[in-house]
Amino acid sequence: LIPGMTNLASRLQLVDLPDSRKVHTCPVPRIGGLAMALGASVPVILWTAASNFMRAYLIGAGILVAFGLLDDLRGLGYPAKFAGQFSAALAAVSLGGVRINSLGSLLPAQLPQWFAMPVTVIVIVGITNAINLADGLDGLAGGISLLGFSCIAYFAYQRGNSSVVLLSLSLAGAIFGFLRYNTHPASLFMGDTGSQLLGFSEAVLAITITQGDTPFSPVLPLIILGFPVLDTLTVMVERIMAGRSPFSADKNHFHHRLIRLGLSHVEAVFAIYVLQAAMIVAAVVFKYNDRVLMASYTLFSVLIISAFVAADRTGFRFKRFRLIDNVVKKKLKRVSGGNWIIRISFTTSKVIIPLLFLLSCLLPAKVPVYISAIAFCFGLFILSVRIFAKNKMSACLRFVFYLTVPLVLYLIYEGRVAWIGQTVFTMYNLSFGIIAFFILLTAKFTRRKRGFRMTAMDFLVMFIAVLVPNLPDQSIRSYHPGLLAVEIIVLLFSYEVLIRELRGKLDALAACTLASLVLIGMRGVLG
Repeated sequence: LIPGMTNLASRLQLVDLPDSRKVHTCPVPRIGGLAMALGASVPVILWTAASNFMRAYLIGAGILVAFGLLDDLRGLGYPAKFAGQFSAALAAVSLGGVRINSLGSLLPAQLPQWFAMPVTVIVIVGITNAINLADGLDGLAGGISLLGFSCIAYFAYQRGNSSVVLLSLSLAGAIFGFLRYNTHPASLFMGDTGSQLLGFSEAVLAITITQGDTPFSPVLPLIILGFPVLDTLTVMVERIMAGRSPFSADKNHFHHRLIRLGLSHVEAVFAIYVLQAAMIVAAVVFKYNDRVLMASYTLFSVLIISAFVAADRTGFRFKRFRLIDNVVKKKLKRVSGGNWIIRISFTTSKVIIPLLFLLSCLLPAKVPVYISAIAFCFGLFILSVRIFAKNKMSACLRFVFYLTVPLVLYLIYEGRVAWIGQTVFTMYNLSFGIIAFFILLTAKFTRRKRGFRMTAMDFLVMFIAVLVPNLPDQSIRSYHPGLLAVEIIVLLFSYEVLIRELRGKLDALAACTLASLVLIGMRGVLG
């Protein structure tokens, strides 16, 4: 949805204009939130069972999307924004039964309903604003929300709540698509439509899986959403102490402070990703222990605030290490200037990557007929683009790769052909590591100005891929999702680099892809 909606944003003046408290210097479309909302709604509407909770969530989310769009179009004041946020929270609480009824061992007694309902509304509104205010750097709000939804999906899976699992994964998938355009330097913003939707969704889903008949600690939402919540509370307290409105705009958020301390835009986002990832790991490890989670969060908060206070008082700034800047980087430039590394790595990559995908099409034990039909349709699509719109071939191949590669690799893990023994299959898996090595060399040493660039999003992808196979759940590990995820990531990443580096000379890549599609299509037809 995003490419087409970006053009629409320009016509509707849905753009974010630069000003003194923003880090971008030119107008950027802010239609990403609407694209995420529409994209995530498709699997939710198709596959979730109707329930009071689901209806209430969709009503609340719809209210926030509507108010967010108005805010992005015309600019709403805080009274109007709060009206939308409280309306959405009330829908979730009163119609969907979302309540904070217990604080676990921190307060053994159940909270009375007359107290639980307003507290829940305030918490949902607070978290909605926390994510909204965290949307200050490229990829920041989306990245921390992606980690949050991934964690919520895991807990919901353990609890057996399929609706929350599907909601969380749908939103995570929508964020992945959005971050493709939002990592620094961003060509698209989510706007208030997106940030409020993500904050509301995280709050409602996190509360839902940690209340009621569940062994999970009710403190988990605070851990999952702890960094943006701490940031918002700290900034508001500072504004009140300075005699200003807690809702006045400034540049005192944690991400702004990290940049003032000397970190670059990407480094500041990466640092917050690492902190948020640490919180997610703590949530997974201590998910049943209220007191340990609360003590950990308190310690985390004290350390973060103390570090910033000490930095302000002492004038601390991160220093660039001369050894890295003057020695290591210069040597890397001299190495890349010789051209031999890029020639070897790129030549190897453009041969073995298509061959690996072709081999992958031979390995599934069974190819369903519908996969065969999809493959033939994609093959016709490539032929049509080659004949009638050759200049669109890069977009065509990306579309085909992003839908075909996960399907083919998933089929292999469902069952592989009998003539592939374990030794050969192990070598097949190791080949992904070899490809990753050569493609990273290509991306690192390319001299093309429009070559592939790595971003902070790569950390999110690899963190999730590494975390999943190490989750303490045998039923998840038995499906090898971690290795499958890594192989999908490596192959898609490799194709992305190849398309950029080939600079429009895509005939050979298109021919190899077409051959792979015909192969997988014929296997489905012949059985």
